Amino acid sequence: MALTRSAARRMRLAAQGLDGLGRAEGGGGLDRSSGAEGGGGGAREAGVGAGGAARTPVDVVRRMVAMQGQDLRAVLRAIAIRSAPGTTVSDVRAAFDQGELVRAWAMRGTLFVAAPADLAALHAAVGERMRRQEWRMCTDRGIDGAIAARAAEVAHALLAEGPLARGAMLAAWRDAGIDTAEGRGYHLLALLAYDELLRFGPFDGDEQLLVGGPPPAVPDPQAALADVVLRFALARGPVRADDAAWWLGLPKLLVRGILADAAALEAIDVAGTPMLAAVDAAPGRRAGVRLVPAFDEWLLGYADRSLIATREAFAMAVPGGNGVFRPLVLADGRVIGTWRAPAPSAPAGGAPVVELLDGVPASLRASAERAARAWPHG
Repeated sequence: MALTRSAARRMRLAAQGLDGLGRAEGGGGLDRSSGAEGGGGGAREAGVGAGGAARTPVDVVRRMVAMQGQDLRAVLRAIAIRSAPGTTVSDVRAAFDQGELVRAWAMRGTLFVAAPADLAALHAAVGERMRRQEWRMCTDRGIDGAIAARAAEVAHALLAEGPLARGAMLAAWRDAGIDTAEGRGYHLLALLAYDELLRFGPFDGDEQLLVGGPPPAVPDPQAALADVVLRFALARGPVRADDAAWWLGLPKLLVRGILADAAALEAIDVAGTPMLAAVDAAPGRRAGVRLVPAFDEWLLGYADRSLIATREAFAMAVPGGNGVFRPLVLADGRVIGTWRAPAPSAPAGGAPVVELLDGVPASLRASAERAARAWPHG
């Protein structure tokens, strides 16, 4: 199948669960005047349907495999906007409270949200290598084996009693003579996450608590990895095989081989670039304006972002290349600007701020401003 770039973007919107009508209520900021309609897509082989109408927060995350989560506030909203219309951030938080979702360090040295079984599968695939990298970060800060072992001992004892706030864990380490200053506490937490001793789970107010306990078993790591790679492609297609390798932090040849054997995928030519998508995927009609939160998988799910963002748009999304990804305004899947909700200190009824690229038509600007005002997730 051959697709234009615009058709490929619409197919991606469907795959990522950002295509449905009614997203203004559900958090996607759809311009209803656009006449956008959902396209196909699917992950039935993974046990998660593509249709957003009945999709729970757990369904969303399972379909996506994992969602980048160093910004907790943002990832809760990224899950909500891909869930069934009317899903709230409180609904997403409830999945963590019930143990159905967790947040921990996984690929590329950052935090991700995943179902516990998928986190275990990811750790089976990349955990050993990521732990070696994290250990170097620890030793650079003066942490040796004895310190790490003592930190693990303290953490294990405390988490056996129940969930614990991050600050309380760091305080307990300090009481045990472990220096947590200058990033040492952060890197010890990451190290123990790769050792599968802890992860972030339920909420206490706005704070996510650490939990312990053994992770789910991964009896067949190779089969689990193949399932993860397939679901990544189904939930983000059309996608390059090398995007999957980058996202997972795995060798390109390994990932290419897994995807080449996947009967659920078909080759797609996107303006001369070979990609893969679900065999039943189809682009929807022209999409309207949507909003996505900071650090969203719409941008972070791909090593090559050229299909969805020009250089100018990417520079606006990540100013100065500082690694901080702003909330985005999308038009037909293209990044046309950024937005932000009113600051907490702003007067009641303060207007959100929308910043668009030069040359964006006034009609799209008006749609973006309406979508930002209608954003229901705070």
